[in-house]
Amino acid sequence: MKKIILANPRGFCAGVDRAITIVEKALEKYGAPVYVRHEVVHNKYVVDGLVERGAIFIEDIKDVPAGSILIYSAHGVPLSVRDEAQSKNLTMIFDATCPLVSKVHVEIRNLYRQGYTIIMIGHKGHPEVEGTMGQVTDHIHLIEHEADIDNLELPRDIEKIAVVTQTTLSVDETKSIIEKLKKTFPNLKLPKNEDICYATQNRQDAVKAMAESCDAVIVIGSKNSSNSNRLKELAENLGVKSYLIDFDYEIQPEWLNEVSSVGVTAGASAPEVLVEGVINRLRGLGYSTTESLSVVEEHMTFALPSELRS
Repeated sequence: MKKIILANPRGFCAGVDRAITIVEKALEKYGAPVYVRHEVVHNKYVVDGLVERGAIFIEDIKDVPAGSILIYSAHGVPLSVRDEAQSKNLTMIFDATCPLVSKVHVEIRNLYRQGYTIIMIGHKGHPEVEGTMGQVTDHIHLIEHEADIDNLELPRDIEKIAVVTQTTLSVDETKSIIEKLKKTFPNLKLPKNEDICYATQNRQDAVKAMAESCDAVIVIGSKNSSNSNRLKELAENLGVKSYLIDFDYEIQPEWLNEVSSVGVTAGASAPEVLVEGVINRLRGLGYSTTESLSVVEEHMTFALPSELRS
């Protein structure tokens, strides 16, 4: 019997849900257009839907006309972007930065004030990394892999050195990088709490559990979604064929040759409607049974800005 194993938790996290709701409520309250600095979340379906309702996504603050509504994406922005936005005559600025990303921003600014040199583990060019590193002007270094540690031009006995991470990384890979950092820099200060967010951790744990009983895994998420890519990589590293898709029609029947059980999950910025589409597509391909595999229940919520509460 062919079956679908559905990972839980999957899909929207509290930070993504809050960011999308901020854009939706700003459109309702102030009307179109509202301007959003970078894609509010990395999901094509979500972004296209907001564009249809009147959101305009921009990368440069100079493209926001005076008198407009501006929203920062869930990934956060550098201080230079905030300063530029404040210097413009805008009606309102809403910060949709995920509170867990904001926590890392506060952490970095505190470390910087205390005279620490900071190492950030993250993906070069990712907007969250640019926003986080942009909280300070210097004494911060980005690494992506263990091998990058050897290229850090820092004294090994440096006394004030600390590490922070992007919130959407591979939990296992990040642990190994931190272990090497600790061996390289004996005085390394670790975050008080893990920087990798609860939702990233939970979705990765669900894929680990699911991979034990799947012949293939389908991850619903966009190609520019860091946490979705990590889910695909995780399944592959566990020896399971894995595919990252935006929409159900991207599924190729040949992917499922000799696959009796297919796992389905969704990145933290992928809505449940896309999961439903994939399930229907798989049912059409003969997967008649659906089982849910749950590793933890999530109850996290984040408050909206006071101006948008109703």
